[in-house]
Amino acid sequence: MRLVHAADLHLDSPLRGLARLGDSELAGTLRAATRRACENLVDAVVDVRADALLLAGDIYDGDWKDYATGAFFVRQLSRLHDEGIPVFLINGNHDAESEITRSLRLPPNTRRLSVEAPETVVLDDLGLAVHGQGFARRAVLENLVPAYPDRVPGLVNVGMLHTSVQGDDRHDTYAPCRPEDLSGCGYEYFALGHVHEQRTVCGGSHRAAFSGNLQGRHPQERGPKGALMVDLEPERSAAVEPMVLDVARWELVEVDIAGLADADEVFDAVAAALRERCVQAAPRTVVAQVTLSGSGPAAAALTDTAKVRTELELIAGQAGAALEKVRLRTRPPADALAVDPELTTAVSEAAAGLAGDPERVRELAGPLEREIGRRLREAGLLDLRDDERLAAMARQAEQQLLARMAGTGEHR
Repeated sequence: MRLVHAADLHLDSPLRGLARLGDSELAGTLRAATRRACENLVDAVVDVRADALLLAGDIYDGDWKDYATGAFFVRQLSRLHDEGIPVFLINGNHDAESEITRSLRLPPNTRRLSVEAPETVVLDDLGLAVHGQGFARRAVLENLVPAYPDRVPGLVNVGMLHTSVQGDDRHDTYAPCRPEDLSGCGYEYFALGHVHEQRTVCGGSHRAAFSGNLQGRHPQERGPKGALMVDLEPERSAAVEPMVLDVARWELVEVDIAGLADADEVFDAVAAALRERCVQAAPRTVVAQVTLSGSGPAAAALTDTAKVRTELELIAGQAGAALEKVRLRTRPPADALAVDPELTTAVSEAAAGLAGDPERVRELAGPLEREIGRRLREAGLLDLRDDERLAAMARQAEQQLLARMAGTGEHR
């Protein structure tokens, strides 16, 4: 049989990092990306003639602002009902019963598994047994797997769980378990949710995997996103194939300026990298962060941050991408500063001292925080209360000042 495994739809979750795009048509497209990715999922389930869809939690993103979010999801499930395709889903931490204050009736093809204890649903016509338990509350901190039922002989057995597998400290710890707990159930496949990247936890005859989320929601969720197509037979290893379903794609373009003679060569390198990412992502929209780093003679020409950003915005537009953020971490060659080692040392020591003194940095940023701090945070641009971010800005200011000194020949 063929199943499609998806998780972490986070319907109507606001994509972060779009403030600089304003109210453009692109920004509107991106804000609707989670819904469009869900539509892509339903289209794919029908196109590959899947026997069932497994949704391993975090369908929603917490409490709904209105009923529109739930109504959209029910309409998508109804499309699968019309095709005769059953759907199994479990609640994750974001859509636990205690989180969702509104509810709408699900279509007859959809079964939400119990939040009280692991439940088994058998579809005799398919030869499928689905085992799973959802979250009754947001913070489920105990290992749920030991209570999962034994496999049903002669059927394809599939488990569903929203979890953070032990050993991965990059994600909040919910329903923690060990890989050997999952494989020990003896199921042909375990459909996992919560981790937003596709990853196999157990291989072999008892495969367990995260499908990742359908759509990257911020610059740290980069690269292709989607679901997994899983072909299964009783007591055989699952055959798993990624399905790319995202609508927009976050990408990080990093260019080392070492060996690049001037700003034009740097911009050409960025343009080439952006064109490559756009070709790889087509027809999806690419939203890019660009980081320029390293030491080289071009550093002096990259100190005007407004000019650099404008140039890169034009380059991104020509490549078919949108520019979300620019980071400048460049510095001039050491020999360019050798004319005045005392001055450059003083600049570096002052910047290091400032970066290491959060209280002083907060004091300096205080007037700006009082005037526009809240608006900067709401726009997703900058948190002036973030000590780590302020320290990074101090170090960046050091590099820009040194590069400007090198470019002007300053040595007094």
